[in-house]
Amino acid sequence: MNQLFRCLAVVTVASVAIAVPAQAQTASDFAIKSGDRVVFYGDSITDQRMYSLMTEQYIVTRFPGIDVRFIHSGWGGDRVTGGGGGPIDLRLDRDVTSYKPSVVTVMLGMNDASYRPFDANIFKTYADGYKHIVSKLKTDNPGVRLTLIKPSPFDDITRPVSFPGGYNAVLLRYSDFVGELATAEGASTADLNGPVVDMLRRAQATDPTNAAKIIPDRVHPDWGGHLIMAECLLKSWGAPALVSDVAIDASTGKATTRNAKVGGFTKAAGGAIRWNATENALPFPLMSVAGNGNDAPYNLAVASSDFVDALDQEMLKVANLTNGRYRLTIDGKTAGEFTSAQLAQGINLAVLPTPMLEQARLVGRLTQIRGEVHNSRWREFQVPLGGDPQAGQFIPALIKNLDAADGPLTKAQRDAAKPRAHAFELKPL
Repeated sequence: MNQLFRCLAVVTVASVAIAVPAQAQTASDFAIKSGDRVVFYGDSITDQRMYSLMTEQYIVTRFPGIDVRFIHSGWGGDRVTGGGGGPIDLRLDRDVTSYKPSVVTVMLGMNDASYRPFDANIFKTYADGYKHIVSKLKTDNPGVRLTLIKPSPFDDITRPVSFPGGYNAVLLRYSDFVGELATAEGASTADLNGPVVDMLRRAQATDPTNAAKIIPDRVHPDWGGHLIMAECLLKSWGAPALVSDVAIDASTGKATTRNAKVGGFTKAAGGAIRWNATENALPFPLMSVAGNGNDAPYNLAVASSDFVDALDQEMLKVANLTNGRYRLTIDGKTAGEFTSAQLAQGINLAVLPTPMLEQARLVGRLTQIRGEVHNSRWREFQVPLGGDPQAGQFIPALIKNLDAADGPLTKAQRDAAKPRAHAFELKPL
């Protein structure tokens, strides 16, 4: 097993035997609906296209049958007044409203508070500017559903504060305002600060060296930090924990399932049992960025959070096995070895190296590619060259071609997420 699975084993294998699958939830319980167009708007933290990308990955893998489109519109350095991409009204017109969104998330505040102790005048600019953003979005996009995101944290956990009270305490005051504004405007809100701070505290207590790498510059999280931010946003939308839940009686072959179909149960020589299963969703593509040298901080963030329990439950129970130890293979590949007692209580396939996880990782990679194409279209051509007197004449055609590429890329992403049948075997050791 790779480093993630070993790390997760420390916090999940012992609890796998007592894990209880979440109650069944359906797409009707989730705030994002088929036909939605979701725009993620914000500053450099949104511009990283990490929490937003993983939010998209979750939705595509968990609900492969719904059609939702995603636009990532963060710009580094932005404040409520705008920034390098232009003044706020231009940014909202060009980078949000032009896509006819039905859902918009807004996360601003890290730059607005100016990295200094709380200042009432600076805060007033933020409050007034944020109110303008909400008003304009609602006016220009009738019926739009807004999610106002409380600013993600400045890391005052793994390093000493830079002034009394620390900068994150200032951001928390801004977060309180965001929550109040959301209530007043009938918007939903997502807290990307408190839960990430809680995760950092647990990580710091376990591994201070790697805890400091989760938000390496104290402002911009790496993949592990963004994973927990995506979790916070998804929870605010009512995202279900359930991937699938399969329970099999080894003596009779009878199966009970949620979000999956099981058939073809057989008993083989030597005490092995076999069956086929098709799950209607995929696990979250954990470690889809494996190999970039940042695995340890990522794994620490996962292990220091409730991500797996809250959003990634792909449960398998097998009762009435002969006492002993068993090897689980899926499509002929080993997923792990477990005791009959562990299998009777339930194991979470989502944290194991399975074909379903590999399929989810493919979806994740296609999601990244689709996002990169759109970002190039926007940031390399539309904005910097649209007004260029020499290049400008070629830009509309180029943008049209890049927009046309989004269709096949989206289709490839969705095709990769479609449910597939898998062959399972439990063989006694």
